[in-house]
Amino acid sequence: MDFALSEEQTQVRDEVRRFAENEIKPVGTEYDTEERFPHELVDEAAELGLVGANVPLEYGGVGYDYLTNIIITEELFAADPGIGLSITSAAFGTDALVEFGTEEQKEEYLRPVAEGEAIMGSAISEPDVGSDVSSVATSAEKDTAEQSSASSGTPEASQNGDEWVINGNKMWITNGSVGDFFVVLCKTDPDAEGRYNGFSQIIVESDRDGFQADKITGKLGIRASDTAELIFDDVRVPEENLVGTRGAGFLQLMQFFDETRTVVAAQGVGIARGAAERALDYAEEREQFGQPISEFQAIQHKLADMHTKTEAARQLTYKSAWSVDHADDQLTQLASMAKEYASRIAVDVADEAVQIHGGAGYVNDFDVERFYRDAKITQIYEGTTEIQKNIIARELLGKGIA
Repeated sequence: MDFALSEEQTQVRDEVRRFAENEIKPVGTEYDTEERFPHELVDEAAELGLVGANVPLEYGGVGYDYLTNIIITEELFAADPGIGLSITSAAFGTDALVEFGTEEQKEEYLRPVAEGEAIMGSAISEPDVGSDVSSVATSAEKDTAEQSSASSGTPEASQNGDEWVINGNKMWITNGSVGDFFVVLCKTDPDAEGRYNGFSQIIVESDRDGFQADKITGKLGIRASDTAELIFDDVRVPEENLVGTRGAGFLQLMQFFDETRTVVAAQGVGIARGAAERALDYAEEREQFGQPISEFQAIQHKLADMHTKTEAARQLTYKSAWSVDHADDQLTQLASMAKEYASRIAVDVADEAVQIHGGAGYVNDFDVERFYRDAKITQIYEGTTEIQKNIIARELLGKGIA
């Protein structure tokens, strides 16, 4: 087995690390405290090809493989998780368009995201729907030109032919109040047989009439990243905004959870690494009883455990990313293992980093306080820890989606 990164991957890692150390790390506390989206840093990252790094070259991206994308994520999160998420999620939802979108959709939506001219999002969760994606209630009903004209009494009522009329709420949506468009999971065929049928993914631009985004503040962590509730009140979009096949939205979405969960695992690795590195630096500087606290065996053991766990999480995450690139049949199991383990390690290592800092780690004078708060979300979004364990057990027992 070859554990070495390619020359290109090493170069990308080093370039991202320089950008993260010089531009992101010094301002992490500022953006967190102000709960402010880092537009300028996202623009700079886009110029470096870090936004939508998975987008193919022909649509304005750089077309990196998945492992390279994972490396980028780790480096950004090791500098600051909130800003790191703002950069990596600016292209959230592009995978659906790359795989299922029409050529027209790819050109219209992928290119501006990859070039830093637009921000994208994916709208799935709802106020009453979290892990149970099949219970999504946001509806999209077909309204033909004839129906629209008849109801309004004017032949000009529907300018674009057939339209989708969307109603419902989405909750905890990343980039919700700063995004230019979203891939929205809707119920399009309520009478379809089977629990997982009848859903579709539809592109909705944020400037459509009836669209409203309410920013969510007061989050525990990742405060630089934008999160919002989306409200759809008779939002009309043209038929051509449908992504892929009508009624196949749920299955389309499931195809990418293995990839997005691998990304969250990389986020956990980055958080753990960032916290462990800061703890090591502090332990070498802080003196008690006439010597650096790094000389005490209790602290040495903590540091040893933190860095060992981080490296173990990294290798599991890299293997999951490798499985994405090589269509490995163990991907689903590996992705959930990586997501569950790396997110747990992120929380554990950040906790120990605060402990090593003592009272200083309990205030935002030191980054570990922020990393401690930021770590928790990795155990919640893209499927909770409990859901990951269910998936791992299901894969071990040879059961699929019923």
